[in-house]
Amino acid sequence: MDDLPVPTTLQLRRLRQQWRSAGWPCQDMLELELLACGWLERLRDGHGRETLRLTDAGIAVLHAGFQKNRGLRDRHETLVARMAVELQRAGRLVWRGLSLRAGLLREDDPARMRWVNAMPDLYSVRNTTVEDYLEAAVHEIKVSRADLLGELRRPAKAQAYLALSSQCWYVIKAGIAHPEEIPAAFGVLIAHEGIQGGGTMHFELARPAPRRAQRPDFGTWMALARATPVPSPLDDGQDGLPDAGP
Repeated sequence: MDDLPVPTTLQLRRLRQQWRSAGWPCQDMLELELLACGWLERLRDGHGRETLRLTDAGIAVLHAGFQKNRGLRDRHETLVARMAVELQRAGRLVWRGLSLRAGLLREDDPARMRWVNAMPDLYSVRNTTVEDYLEAAVHEIKVSRADLLGELRRPAKAQAYLALSSQCWYVIKAGIAHPEEIPAAFGVLIAHEGIQGGGTMHFELARPAPRRAQRPDFGTWMALARATPVPSPLDDGQDGLPDAGP
């Protein structure tokens, strides 16, 4: 594996497609690259029909990419869960994996709206009965520089987050970016591991998020009603106490 060229994202995506498919060729330049790298091979059946199959080298490349992505997902989910606890300790109700729709003004026709689907890593509101005090917040978690830069290149997604909340944050793993690389409309928290608190993770406030007056719209309320907030963790000081008797 050390002697193999490093595959691009598009190459890995095509290898996954070929692995799951019947192997019919596309005959485009991406396929040509994969054949030249030795990750695909051409086969012909008794009727002269050509199909493609991953070689052993292609399988090894695809497996390495899967392992890398799984590691990133694990680190991402760990950081999402840790941030959710911090928000809960701050007195907020937290949701993970919400599918929300944001209405944005069209650049070519400001009188019309375009709808953008958004799935923030964390969506939270203050635990209050006063709607004006909800302060809905979006926290996007990033553990790789490529993922962060890829999202910043899609401004519609960032605009959707801003439309759905009164404050937006990027929570980034230490070392993947400088706060100045993230648009000023977002706050920035930097997640550090193993530095303070006996090796536990802690968050550094690099830039506070600007706050805007915003109330969740009806569609957001319906999404919250259908979903279940993240369960609150037990207080560490109460974990060892027995249940109360009758």
